[in-house]
Amino acid sequence: MRIGSIYIPDREFDFQFVRSPGAGGQNVNKINSKAVLRWNVINTPSLSEAARQRFLARWAKRVASNGDVVITSSRFRDQLRNKQDVLEKLVKLIEAIASPPKKRKKTKPTKASKERRLREKKQRSEIKSRRQTKAYE
Repeated sequence: MRIGSIYIPDREFDFQFVRSPGAGGQNVNKINSKAVLRWNVINTPSLSEAARQRFLARWAKRVASNGDVVITSSRFRDQLRNKQDVLEKLVKLIEAIASPPKKRKKTKPTKASKERRLREKKQRSEIKSRRQTKAYE
């Protein structure tokens, strides 16, 4: 499977099919249509170390203690479409971390924005000062 510049061979994926919850009619108790994908993100040679660290930081809750990412799908009633759905979910996870985040450029506030902030502070101060009652008048 190719995601941008990242290539992951199919042998790294472990697919299982189990009984799917929900609607299915008479076949619900005899057909294993729910797809479960396991992919060991910690030991995969397909990701660079930087991409692996971004993946682990961003999707830490999805990674099991042994390093497996477990993704399931039971949206459809057949195995093939659920398998494709699981792979699409994995693609979205990897696309989110594929490129490193852009560095933030430091900028200074403009003169106009400083003046606007001070003017708004002064207006707010006047509003609050008008609320106070003068006890000694």
